[in-house]
Amino acid sequence: MDTAGSIYRVNQCSKCPGDTEYYCLSCPCDLCPQCKENHVKDLKTIDHDVVSHGDKINYIPTQEICVRHPSHVYTKYCEPCELPVCSYCRKHRTHRKLDVKTALKTKKQQHRGTIHTIRSDALFYRPVLITEIKADVKTCGIKFSLYQSEILTKAPRLKNLINKVRKDFMKNVFCDFDFKHRCLKQMIEMSRHIVSLQEYEFRYVQPEFTFTALQFLSFIKTALSQIHLTLHTSQLSMTESLNKEDVMESLCAIQITERGNRRVGPQCLLKLTSGAEFNQSLTVTGVGLCYHMSCVTSDLVWVSDYNNLMLTDTTGVPLHRVEDSHSGYIGSHTVNSESELIYIDRNYNLKKLSKDMKTTTTFIERTDSTWRPQCVYWSPSTGDLLVGMYREKPDTGKVTRYNQSGQLIQTIQNDNTGRGLYNGPCYITENNNGDVVVSDYHYGSDAVVVIERGGRHRFSYTGHQSGSGLRPYGICTDALSHILVCDDTTNTVQMLDRDGQFLSHLLIRPSGIFKPYSLSYDINTHRLWVGSQERNTVVIYRYITRQDALTDLTPATADVKESLSEILTKETEKPLQENQLMIRGSEFDFHLPGAGYCCCFHISCVASSRIWVSVYENNLILTDTSGVPLHHVEDFNENSYGSHTVNSESELIYIDRNYNINKMSKDMKTTTTFIEKKDSTWEPRCVYCSPATGDLLVGMYTMIKDYTSAGKVSRYNRSGQQTHTIQHDNTGLELYSEPHYITENNNGDVVVSDYVGLYMSGAVVVTERGGRHRFSYTGHPSGSVLQPSGICTDILSHILVCDSRTFTIHMLNKDGQFLSRLLTDIGIPRSLSYDVTNHHLWVGSWDNTLCVYRFITRQGALTENGHTVLIQMPCPPRNQENVL
Repeated sequence: MDTAGSIYRVNQCSKCPGDTEYYCLSCPCDLCPQCKENHVKDLKTIDHDVVSHGDKINYIPTQEICVRHPSHVYTKYCEPCELPVCSYCRKHRTHRKLDVKTALKTKKQQHRGTIHTIRSDALFYRPVLITEIKADVKTCGIKFSLYQSEILTKAPRLKNLINKVRKDFMKNVFCDFDFKHRCLKQMIEMSRHIVSLQEYEFRYVQPEFTFTALQFLSFIKTALSQIHLTLHTSQLSMTESLNKEDVMESLCAIQITERGNRRVGPQCLLKLTSGAEFNQSLTVTGVGLCYHMSCVTSDLVWVSDYNNLMLTDTTGVPLHRVEDSHSGYIGSHTVNSESELIYIDRNYNLKKLSKDMKTTTTFIERTDSTWRPQCVYWSPSTGDLLVGMYREKPDTGKVTRYNQSGQLIQTIQNDNTGRGLYNGPCYITENNNGDVVVSDYHYGSDAVVVIERGGRHRFSYTGHQSGSGLRPYGICTDALSHILVCDDTTNTVQMLDRDGQFLSHLLIRPSGIFKPYSLSYDINTHRLWVGSQERNTVVIYRYITRQDALTDLTPATADVKESLSEILTKETEKPLQENQLMIRGSEFDFHLPGAGYCCCFHISCVASSRIWVSVYENNLILTDTSGVPLHHVEDFNENSYGSHTVNSESELIYIDRNYNINKMSKDMKTTTTFIEKKDSTWEPRCVYCSPATGDLLVGMYTMIKDYTSAGKVSRYNRSGQQTHTIQHDNTGLELYSEPHYITENNNGDVVVSDYVGLYMSGAVVVTERGGRHRFSYTGHPSGSVLQPSGICTDILSHILVCDSRTFTIHMLNKDGQFLSRLLTDIGIPRSLSYDVTNHHLWVGSWDNTLCVYRFITRQGALTENGHTVLIQMPCPPRNQENVL
């Protein structure tokens, strides 16, 4: 066969022009050696399965000839002797033997975890130790110079004696304890150790045609070399006596004090990203809500709701269910280092489920009926079990510590003044410094309570300075000793430093979750698992990454502070003054006459002097500025909010009692069904007719389960045909919980007032016309509670929204930046409508009052192109008042 003109295809790396030698089964993609190294170290892909191309194609090594019997080949592997054998190797005939191919596959699988650790961790942080050793080599001369200076200053009047002693010291002491020599020796040892690790990993994955199966099986018999580096530090001391004998005795007592093995702190390896990044979401089958989570591995987690405790993987498929668990709104389970589940059962005993989930034993039996366990956490540092206990009448709590045998070794209940520390511990964890961190929630006495391991009270965190308070639930700590806690008041995940200083809102009403309730931090991949209070949805985020350049690391805290400042800057960038635009003087206001009218839920302008107003008890009326009713719609739906709108033909479009969308003619003589309800699971809640396109935007609502809802926005053309649906963001997470009001901005953005419930934080959710999520505004300052209702936009593209919590109207720019609060004098503003013709703002209140304000006027001078400019007025006067 002529191969001279044949074309051979060479696999190329998927990330660079290099030749591929490895393959990622998780991505999938081809990788060259350098890209493979980066791939397994990156926290985004640290848990990916990377193999050689030989493993990918299941390459079978060629048979090898037995060195003892050259006419035969190796076919078996002797397990006790760990040697390959042929059929004539009689010495091994009574031993247990495996097929060589089976032994190769088994051994590779056994060493897979070790190889993964070497790739992702050891080869990543060991060079940091070399950097530290180099630093010690550079500074050792400076340190010893300081010691010499101290010696000189101790005895200025005995200079000759000191010089003599110093010579003796340099001759007799430094020769035996040469600090620089030790450090250089350490650096050489570490370099050799890294080379051995690289060789070990290389032989594991290199092509089998250069390294046979038998060579591999022989190679792995040699254990990995271990290295323990001593941190060399010195301490010199000297007495004040000036006589020769004392001076000599002091100098001869100089010793090098060992301070344990060298370690690399997380601050040298990790840093915060600019914000939480979405990694993955899953819907957990078998639970209704996500009250607590305990990570087993990077892809296995225990999740509990009020009645169920399920083991699931990252697909959400249930793998095991615990039948006798007591779950509820508490952190009722944890996982130890053996991957065993420890949980509270229905009788308030603490039980342990084996790793294979076949055996359940009682670890700690409840013996005191007055106290019951509510939350548990297994300490990775000590192996102890921390248990949050609760007692009724009077309501009080305590933390108990049990050793690995289940014996009580500590109880923490009061501070140093004898005052109780806890009211109702519901979640518990431990920080890297040994602090015990408790989420203590009990009817208004709510705090994150932190104590030292010994029991001394360090601090109690009761919420951010914004004054919104704190209702703490799920809690955890991360590799950088941050404390993360879910706040049920603001629907946020708050980040504190280990001393209780607020740092940032890591998550604010995140899409798909809306109400974060449970947390679990995976120490291996540095990912944060967040569970929802309203859904069986878990979202995994990344907010910690590895340092960029290990060779140029600055002191430990520098990069952490730098990355943290990025988060703080992002959250508080361009700090604004708390502008409060007073618009007390209305052009005119009036009450709607008639018994039973209460709360102006929604307003739709027809003309400058006519509006449709919906009020309580099925009332949708047309009125003018006198407040006199001109028309009444009989079949209006009282369960809707922003339930009507007016199109360019002055036709009323509204939601009727059967959740159809009807259209009433301008002369109010004809009513037709514009969009008939066909899907019984979805109900329209709000509508808005787009002046720009003529499309109808409809906010839809459905109940997932009791007290849990979901929403979407549907777009219909002028013929009533559905053309578009907006429901999820670009990660597939839900955008809306319950759309109450909807409008459109001048740039085509769809603006929705998404209300969760009374005393709960909602949001203004803004998407582009095509559906891409732009932002969600959750109140000012960031992380505070917003209870949005009526919403509109003005000619300057401002977004105006009523806040039922502060009784004000928030003004935002088109990008969601808070500008000011508009303070009205009508009590509690509920509904808004902007008259684009006269630039009037109609405001409806919780009582039956309507006010009309003017906060935008025309600029006096013309611009260069002859156009009139509109400006915002600070405080218009009241011109007319008609109160009926």
